[in-house]
Amino acid sequence: MADPVFYDLCVHCAPDGKSTQEEMVAMAKHLGFGGIALTNHSNSDSLSKGSSDNGFEILRGVELVSSNPSKLHGLVGKYRKKMEILAVHGGDEGINRAAVENPNVDILLHPGTPKGCGLNHVLAKSASDNNVAIAFDMASLIMLCGGRRVHSLSHFREILALTRKYDVPFLLTNNASFSYGLRAPREMMALATLFGMERDEALMALSETPADIIRRFRRGTNFICEGVEILEDDLSGMDGED
Repeated sequence: MADPVFYDLCVHCAPDGKSTQEEMVAMAKHLGFGGIALTNHSNSDSLSKGSSDNGFEILRGVELVSSNPSKLHGLVGKYRKKMEILAVHGGDEGINRAAVENPNVDILLHPGTPKGCGLNHVLAKSASDNNVAIAFDMASLIMLCGGRRVHSLSHFREILALTRKYDVPFLLTNNASFSYGLRAPREMMALATLFGMERDEALMALSETPADIIRRFRRGTNFICEGVEILEDDLSGMDGED
């Protein structure tokens, strides 16, 4: 069996982050990733540019930031055909709902709200139906401490239970904004065990699930999943034919 290819689909570089694109790529390659998505915020000064580097995939993405669900849908329409990875910065009940109900969104980041984990059974079912992945941000476990870290772990456990119940795709991300904020895939998998994620789930969250998201964009909006694609019949010019 071939070795898995690891991806982090939520990485920020300058001017959104502290490190340049080249510095982020060099560190990610050193740590054993096969690719990263540069997902600077939509309200930042500049969005990153994707490229390739000797087989290492550098994907162009964006993290959409909006406080209004209607405006969020407008941003999705604006960026969907331009970006390989489309993530939404959640944390508001309305934004979380708008994100998981939109099949053109790839990833929901930071769903947690002041009231809880930010997901419920209805939203988890919508995320599953629309193939919107939920991201577990490892930076919240690395950088936070005390009660805030305990709350993050509790929220992650709740989200994990919902993703399992409704078969929602999920990812692990460093959500790093500087090169030394990146952690190696194996370290991320070990951290995920703190909130109950199994090793095979963590492996999938760093390899198979992000690879599926990448393939879906490259195959076009008609691609649903492996073996399922929307075909549009062209009936023009067939009038009068049996």
